[in-house]
Amino acid sequence: MVIQWLGHSCFKLTESTGTTVVTDPYGSYIGYKMEPVTADVVTISHYHKDHSAVNNVQGNPQVIDSVGAWEIGGVGITALQSYHDNDNGAKRGQNNIYLYRMDGIDICHMGDIGQELTVNLGESIGSVNVLMIPVGGNYTIDAQQAKEYVDFLMPDIVIPMHYKTENSELDVDGVDGFIDLFDEDQIVYVEGETIELDREKFEGDSTKVYVFSDKKF
Repeated sequence: MVIQWLGHSCFKLTESTGTTVVTDPYGSYIGYKMEPVTADVVTISHYHKDHSAVNNVQGNPQVIDSVGAWEIGGVGITALQSYHDNDNGAKRGQNNIYLYRMDGIDICHMGDIGQELTVNLGESIGSVNVLMIPVGGNYTIDAQQAKEYVDFLMPDIVIPMHYKTENSELDVDGVDGFIDLFDEDQIVYVEGETIELDREKFEGDSTKVYVFSDKKF
């Protein structure tokens, strides 16, 4: 399968069968414009304008924005309820966490998770190979809280998202504070915005942090 970072919390996930999923498309409100993309499915973690710009996704995709389970084009999708803040949603509402099963790889997109890790939530997410998690703080969990999720879930790969980039106008921290919580040999700097994954290549001995190039963002 292929993962392409489209900026902010938006990724395009492509299974070997050709089925494509786009997560949390965003509007230019964040400081830069999302390039148009085509997909079969769009998943929305919550309806804030930096996560729900469905009009930027072409191809008449099926939009998923609620808790439940689906199988679309051979891709398994499960949405779990969580909160955008640590007060049971009183400040910013609910947030959907999405679990995808693609080419035998389990991927978790945490959306705008704002609540601290609990054992119940961690166990509901379960075992994942790839964890996409916000690290910028303020509107979401911060770097240290994100590290707690990583330590509990122990994914093969973690991809930080929702952090300050050069063109971002959001009041969030950059990615360095999260990177600094890991050993140097755990960090993989990706040239560009795309990686191709094969389940058989996962080493399983320690988590790797994949940091995509953010020159465009």
